[in-house]
Amino acid sequence: MSLLFDRDWTAMEHRSDGEPGGCCAPRTERTIFAGAPTGTPTRGDAPASLVLLPGGTFLMGDESAWAYPGDGEGPRHRVIVDSFAIDRYTVSNAAFAAFVDATGHRTDAERYGWSFVFAGLLPEDAPPTRSVVGAPWWRQVEGAEWRHPSGPGSRIDDVLDHPVVHVSWNDAQAYCAWSGTRLPTEAEWEYAARAGSDDPFPWGPDLEPDEHPRMNVFRGRFPRTDPGAHLGTLAVDAFAPNDFGLHNVTGNVWEWCADWYARDYYRHSPERNPTGPATGAGRVMRGGSYLCHHSYCRRYRVSARQGSEPVSSTGNLGFRVAKDR
Repeated sequence: MSLLFDRDWTAMEHRSDGEPGGCCAPRTERTIFAGAPTGTPTRGDAPASLVLLPGGTFLMGDESAWAYPGDGEGPRHRVIVDSFAIDRYTVSNAAFAAFVDATGHRTDAERYGWSFVFAGLLPEDAPPTRSVVGAPWWRQVEGAEWRHPSGPGSRIDDVLDHPVVHVSWNDAQAYCAWSGTRLPTEAEWEYAARAGSDDPFPWGPDLEPDEHPRMNVFRGRFPRTDPGAHLGTLAVDAFAPNDFGLHNVTGNVWEWCADWYARDYYRHSPERNPTGPATGAGRVMRGGSYLCHHSYCRRYRVSARQGSEPVSSTGNLGFRVAKDR
C-alpha cells in the first residue's frame, strides 16, 4: 500500500476554489495510482432497466431556504438536455459482482486496503478505528470494500439487491466501460430526478407528506439513531419511483455523476447539455444518502450537489448509469 497522510483527515469544508466541499463525504487524501489495472476489456450488456427520457427544458438548481449556497446550488437557471436513457435503479451489489466476475476489476478501496464506514454500522467488537476530525462518525476501516461494506466480518450475501457502495468514480467509470453505458451528467441527473417537477423532492414540496417516509434517510438525533430505526442502505427499488420511473433519486446512497465539480459553475454554464468544468479536484455526486438528516445535512433533495475526489470511497456512495439515445 502506497498511501501517505501528512495530516489528520478532516470533514470537508465549503471552499471557493472549486475543491470538493461539505460534511457528507470525508476528504481521503489518497495518493492516485497512475495506470493502475482495472480489469480486462470484456464487455457486458447494458441494463434492461434503462428508461429512455425525452429531451426537455427545466430550471436547474435552487435558491430557496432549503438550498446550500456554499455548495453552488444557485443561481437557478434554464437548462436544455437532449434525449438520453438512464437507469431506473442505482447499480446493485449483484450487478457489480457480475462486472467483477467478468473483468477481475479491483476497486480503489481494495487497492488502498480501506474505506470510510459510518461508525454506527460497526459491530461492538470492531477493532479500534481512526476517525475524521470534525466528523467522528466517519471511521477508516481496514478491509472495508464493496464485498465487505462494514469491514472484513460483513458480507453482501443478503443485500445483493442493495446499491453497491465503497466504489470510487474511477470504479464507476470502469463499470460503465464494461456495460456500454456512461455516468449521467449532472444536468441529466437533475432533469431525470425532477421528472418535470420544480419541487425539492421527487414527490412534491413536503419532506414527509402525511408523515409517511418517502426515502431512506437518517432517523434519530444524528449521529445516534432512533431505537429500532433502520440504518444503512435499502434495496435499489425501495420506495415509489418518481414520474419518470426512477427509484431512490434522493436518499439511500449518493450517486456519482460524470462532471467535475465547481461551486461557481452555474454562473457560467451553457444552456444546452452542460457537462461541467473542464478540470477540477472532485467529481459531482448527487441525491444524498441514508446519513442525511435535517439537523446537519439537508442534501436529500433533487438540486443538492457535492463534490468528492475521484478516488474517494465511502459506505454511502454508489452510482447509476446512463446511455446515449
